[in-house]
Formats: sequence, C-alpha cells, structure tokens
Amino acid sequence: MLMKLLTPVKYLINLIFPKLCVACGVPLVKHEEFLCLHCLLNLPKTNYHLNPNNPAAGRFADTASVKKVSSYLRYNKHGITQAIVKEIKYRNNRKLGRWIGQMMAKDMASSGFFDGIDLLLPVPLHSSRKRKRGFNQSLEIALGIQAVTSIPIDAKSVRRTGNNPTQTLKRWEERLENVTGIFTLVDGSALKNRRIVLIDDVMTSCATMKSLLGTILDAGTVETNVLTVALAG
Repeated sequence: MLMKLLTPVKYLINLIFPKLCVACGVPLVKHEEFLCLHCLLNLPKTNYHLNPNNPAAGRFADTASVKKVSSYLRYNKHGITQAIVKEIKYRNNRKLGRWIGQMMAKDMASSGFFDGIDLLLPVPLHSSRKRKRGFNQSLEIALGIQAVTSIPIDAKSVRRTGNNPTQTLKRWEERLENVTGIFTLVDGSALKNRRIVLIDDVMTSCATMKSLLGTILDAGTVETNVLTVALAG
C-alpha cells in the first residue's frame, strides 16, 4: 500500500520540482540522468585513450615516468563539460561525479587503459578545502571508475599538506613554485611496486599533477598513469 502511495507522491514532487539537465537546464524526462539526451549525445569526447600520442599526453612529454595519459572530455568555456565540472565541485553534486566516472570507465574499458592497474589514486585535497567543500571531487570520480573496473582506491597514502592558492591567473613558472612540496607520503609501502592511475577532474597546467607524481615516485611505484575528466586550454 505504501509503495502505491509513493508513486503519485514522487510524480507530484517531480512535477513541481523537476530535475533539470545540468548543462542546458531543460527538464529531464524518464530514464534521463543529469544530462538531457541532446547534451548527452553532444558530450565533447576526446577518445584520447585510443591515441597514445594525444594532446593530454603531450603535456607530460617531459615526464618519463608517466606511461599513459588521457582526458575524457574537452573543456570549453560555457560548454557542457564546464557545466558538469562546476556542478560537481561547487554545487556539491557527488552523484554526478560518480556518474561521469562510471561513464568514462565504461567507454575506456575495452581500450585496455585499465589493464594491469593496481590502484586508483585521486588527487588529494587539502583538509581545509575538503572541510569547506565537504568532499573530494577526484575521489567521487574514482569511486565511479571503481564501480566499473573494481580497481581499489588509495586515498590515504598521500596527503596534501600545502594549501596553495588558486592557479588560475598564475604564469607557468609561478604555478610550478606554487605546488612545490605540497604533497607528503603517509604510507609509501602501499604504493611500492604498484601500477597506479592518478585521477583528477580537470587537466590544466599539470603542475599539481606533476608535483604529486614526484611524491609517489619516491615510494617506488613501477608505473604511473594519468586520467582526468576534462582537458582545458
């Protein structure tokens, strides 16, 4: 009896407060989740995982320790990808983070990108930012990937001890200085001899990611890879 009552109640709630597409704002219909069909079909996918010499990998050309690099979507100002990232980070939509992580993993699974990987390592947030935001968006994305691949997540072996200011308006040299020494190994033994994929939301200058790479290499990882939801710039 209760279930019969819940269905019309749920219908009325959706009628009064419809779920909207996070990108274009139109009401979602049945079976649509987070994005309307139009925005879903127009996601600016890169397919970089099918091309080892892709633009995202080019940003790590000076980093011999990195084996594979990919970004799932292109990031354009005022575009669908920007709307997704903002919804996750600034509107606390953790479910969207996991959803895009799952979609990314499903699309990439057959390419072999995750073959042989031992750990997913989401880029850590400083504790003060995590308290303010309530969660780490990179971890939510990693949880979505894990739901598809079953690869374990390590969110404890590295800590972000430097609370560096935003990188947005900084020159390249300033960005490198801004992230130097901001990560600390907590348990290097958990990373030793492991094949790892670093997970983040947006790839920009890569300065933060390269700082993290330097930290985990000190632990003796045998392979490092990089995966982000989006590539900016």
